[in-house]
Amino acid sequence: MKPDLPIILLAAGAAARMRGRDKLLELVDGVSLLRRQAEMARRVTTGPVLVTLPPPPHARYAELEGVDVTKIIVPNPEEGMNASIRAGFAALPDGTERAMVLLADLPELTEGDLNDVVQAAVSNRKFRITRGMTDDGKQGHPIIFAAPLFHELTRLTGDSGGREVVAQNADSINLVPLPGQHARRDLDTPEDWAAWRRENPDR
Repeated sequence: MKPDLPIILLAAGAAARMRGRDKLLELVDGVSLLRRQAEMARRVTTGPVLVTLPPPPHARYAELEGVDVTKIIVPNPEEGMNASIRAGFAALPDGTERAMVLLADLPELTEGDLNDVVQAAVSNRKFRITRGMTDDGKQGHPIIFAAPLFHELTRLTGDSGGREVVAQNADSINLVPLPGQHARRDLDTPEDWAAWRRENPDR
């Protein structure tokens, strides 16, 4: 049975290093990366999938048509990732016990990876944080926070991505090994995308 754990998909950033292109609109597995991540999130939970987005009009909205997600407008995405984190956690349903933060720009994450992290959080509730880890031991994404941390997450400012909350709870992190660099490989520049496509010509 699927859990009802909410997933917050962070997709409000400007992708400034793409020099005019939008990395979330790059095609992966035949669809835009944004739609791929949203559909993947939708498949692993019966709970809400909250997608943080820049103010409209924006091309990203069209990519989510027909996907059962809740669009969360971030009025100040230029502040950095924490503006999206604040907006996402503020929009969670009352009584939420845990919520996942999923980055929209990690094309190697799979549905199985998300399920592994979700199941680890559901089956071992003593940890305040559950997160993916690369095969060489580096902490990554997705990351699930327990409710006692929500208040701190709604007060973040800047572009830290919640690192201070993670650091303050370093003694309560459940790390879930994921294949390769699935948990960390993001593609921020045209050169990153070109290299990744050479490595993955079938995607």
